[in-house]
Amino acid sequence: MAMSTLSSDLQERVQNELVWDPEVTPDNIGVTSHDGAVTLTGFVPTYAERTAAERAAFRVYGTRAVANDLAVKPLDHRIDPDIANDALAALKYNLSVPKSVQVSVHDGYLTLEGKCEWWFQRNAAESAVRYLPGVKGVTNMITIKPRVSPQMVKDKIEAALRRSAELDAKHVAVTAIGGTVTLSGHVRSYAERVEAERAAWAAPGVSTVENNVVVSP
Repeated sequence: MAMSTLSSDLQERVQNELVWDPEVTPDNIGVTSHDGAVTLTGFVPTYAERTAAERAAFRVYGTRAVANDLAVKPLDHRIDPDIANDALAALKYNLSVPKSVQVSVHDGYLTLEGKCEWWFQRNAAESAVRYLPGVKGVTNMITIKPRVSPQMVKDKIEAALRRSAELDAKHVAVTAIGGTVTLSGHVRSYAERVEAERAAWAAPGVSTVENNVVVSP
């Protein structure tokens, strides 16, 4: 009974957060929860709204995981060549995106490929195309080429964690092998877990972050 009550409370809090978020129209979104895992079902008109709904669910205290089963059903159908042209223009005019990045489109789903030096460049490419009309989903396959030693990556991330006012860094451990960084330990909230991962991605040469940090309020 206690677990059922907790799940019901989390479900209600997530529903209220979706209503509160101006980026989300919650009319066609269903929410269920169990033991900290939230599932979103239904459909939304844009891929941007799908990701906004997921972010909203993660913001709610008590959420440990989100299964985003929302389908994207654009209000206006657009053919792939038109979406591809828009995507190419969006990538071209974003100064953070390297010219090596390429995009392909199939049935409204975009795939990004190529190489870059920094995570923010990889992220900028996805952000540039995420809000385009007709986009149903984005798969980011851009790879990051490491340029610094693993020890330097580890040192820079640990220093960034210590500087952050949003988390207690002494409970987070960092290991780096090649361009792969692994975070472990525990934090008090999902927001702290996200902040630890953000700090790791911001280091030069990081190509993969394995976030094993546990949320234990």
